[in-house]
Amino acid sequence: MQRMQKGFTLIELMIVVAIIGILAAIAIPQYQNYTIRARVSEGLSVAGGAKTAVSETYSARSGEAIAAYAGTDAAVAGSFGFEFTPTRDVASVAIAEVTAGATPAVGDGRITITFSTTFAVPGMVLRLTPGSGTPGATGVPTVGMRPGNPIVWGCDANNVPANFKYVPANCRS
Repeated sequence: MQRMQKGFTLIELMIVVAIIGILAAIAIPQYQNYTIRARVSEGLSVAGGAKTAVSETYSARSGEAIAAYAGTDAAVAGSFGFEFTPTRDVASVAIAEVTAGATPAVGDGRITITFSTTFAVPGMVLRLTPGSGTPGATGVPTVGMRPGNPIVWGCDANNVPANFKYVPANCRS
């Protein structure tokens, strides 16, 4: 009687291991990039509250000076009323002051998201700049906020090309 062979041959197993190795070599770096991008989006999500605070405060107090928010702890009197507690990835969400007058300068009310030193990309900073009109070539509005005009937000990754693969396309200036 002849015996039937059961199982895989050595060459078949080696082919399967090689295919898994190639897939892992491609997939793991991409997975790491996607997890970092998800963590960056946490910073942008947290900044959503700051964007609302800037828009609402400027609408209610246009023409007046609005004090800056340092990025953590309690809001100071005369500022935007926004408060932030640091998270694992986001160290601070600061808001620049708005100068008094009918036409604030570009950069007034800018939100600076600073990621923690333990973040996958240490020292990464995103800046959201409010203005009127459309963002220019650098991603930042060319005209500051204007009373009665809609606020348009520009974003930049502080001109660090190494960080561009982790941020949304509109932040790559």
